[in-house]
Amino acid sequence: MNRRIVLALAASVACVSAAALAVPAVAEPAKTELVFSVLSAESQTSAEKDWAPFIADLGKAVGMPVKAYYGSNYTALIEAMRFKQTDLGWFTNLSGLEAVRRAGGEVFARSVNPSGTDGYEGVIVVKKGSGITLARILKCDRSLNFGMGDAKSTSGTLAPMTYLFAPRKIDPATCFKTVRAANHEANLFSVANGLMDAATNNTASMDRLSLLHTEMAKRTLGNVEIVWRSPRIPEDPLIWRKDLDPALKRKIAAFMFSYGVGNTAAAVRQRAILNQIQTLPFKHADNTHLLIVREMEAAGQLVEARNKNDPAAIAKAEASLAQIRKEKAAAPKA
Repeated sequence: MNRRIVLALAASVACVSAAALAVPAVAEPAKTELVFSVLSAESQTSAEKDWAPFIADLGKAVGMPVKAYYGSNYTALIEAMRFKQTDLGWFTNLSGLEAVRRAGGEVFARSVNPSGTDGYEGVIVVKKGSGITLARILKCDRSLNFGMGDAKSTSGTLAPMTYLFAPRKIDPATCFKTVRAANHEANLFSVANGLMDAATNNTASMDRLSLLHTEMAKRTLGNVEIVWRSPRIPEDPLIWRKDLDPALKRKIAAFMFSYGVGNTAAAVRQRAILNQIQTLPFKHADNTHLLIVREMEAAGQLVEARNKNDPAAIAKAEASLAQIRKEKAAAPKA
């Protein structure tokens, strides 16, 4: 090809490229609705009843409608944030960690246990009077039907795997007759009614059920007993998308950290609403809130690597654990 033609073509391409670069980026349209995701560890019906007043108040504070997105499937909540179908929400620690890692999320607040004891425990429950003990559960003779939480549940899966099963080289899939994953409410009802021999749960979920003061709640809680408790787990984080408009973030934060604070009639009303969703007024938090669940995760991976006698995996898990503990030591104290 003639050199002058080549140079002319190159110049034309350069002009087109420059023109393309000069076109301003299309700005994301201003939000007209905020979507708040709720981790419904119980039924959606009870979650909607408890959360509706809070969601309505949030909408008034930010000056736009707020839509609630309920779900008991943790992966669905993470993916919803990843694809910008939700803007902020209440997560468990483990699902919150995944939202930060994979969905552009950022911890900005945390709940506070209304009992006065900050944090909660993962538990295993059996039917009262069944005679099933922790030793019987750990016998692993494939005679028991066992209920676990969602794969991304902190108390329903990560805690029992980290603190109970993995250190004993127990795989629930081969330990029990059947293993079923369900939300906390379903697992508790199944055990109370003799449909499941044992299941994971947590003290916060059981406390929440006791607040209902219904005959069914009393009967359910009266029919189960706890045979194992995990170490204390941090309260749940609230997470928003990092790319939310800073002005909108300020409005959300102003609402969250003033809601239920003070001695006015409005604050008293707000604290009653917070009580229904099992928290005192929210506290400030950031991604360091997830260090403990990261530590649990890494400790579980180390146990698993040692069980498999995998030197490379052991070294990787030990390095990860050391780094997390270094970050914990450097993190500001709550």
